[in-house]
Amino acid sequence: MTGPDGGDLGPWLVVAGALLILLGVGLWTGALGWFGRLPGDIRFEGERSRVYVPLASMVVISVLFTLLVNVFRRFF
Repeated sequence: MTGPDGGDLGPWLVVAGALLILLGVGLWTGALGWFGRLPGDIRFEGERSRVYVPLASMVVISVLFTLLVNVFRRFF
């Protein structure tokens, strides 16, 4: 199968699958238990409601995703 630019799509799917497996194993084993409880995450808990705004967690995801995309663009 070829991608939109005419390149081979197979290696990209393998890398994406491997990353998803690593993420799943990390969540399953509890290795990412700290994620969502960072100092910049906002959490309000009342009697009948909860509000959770993961600001710091989303910044971490954004930085990691940006680094990952830049590495792939540089090498491919």
